[in-house]
Amino acid sequence: MAHLWEIDHPYYCAEGNYFKIGQHTRWDSWQEFVDETVYVTGDRDLNLLFRWDWQRNGNSHTLLLFFVIQRKGFNCSQEITVTEGDEPAIRTFLGECAVTMRDTWEPFLDALRPTA
Repeated sequence: MAHLWEIDHPYYCAEGNYFKIGQHTRWDSWQEFVDETVYVTGDRDLNLLFRWDWQRNGNSHTLLLFFVIQRKGFNCSQEITVTEGDEPAIRTFLGECAVTMRDTWEPFLDALRPTA
């Protein structure tokens, strides 16, 4: 399985929110992000992660997370300085978020599956 920093997503997502200033937050570490926010421990449906990008520049690693806060009707982004050692915890978090996203689209995805 590829490391998260080896995955290159097509296109890109703009940081923050076009309609409201101040919706992009920077964090010094994964642990600080976990300790100071509810994104990791909170409601996955309310704080719906729709995209992530792990950027690597030499020994510097940054994780960008893009959320839709569904009941408030806006999106925001989080920029987190991470390390390769954070990958297992981040992979677990992203996997949990992926389940929520899949559950949201599951009825449609079943219709797209080819029949044998």
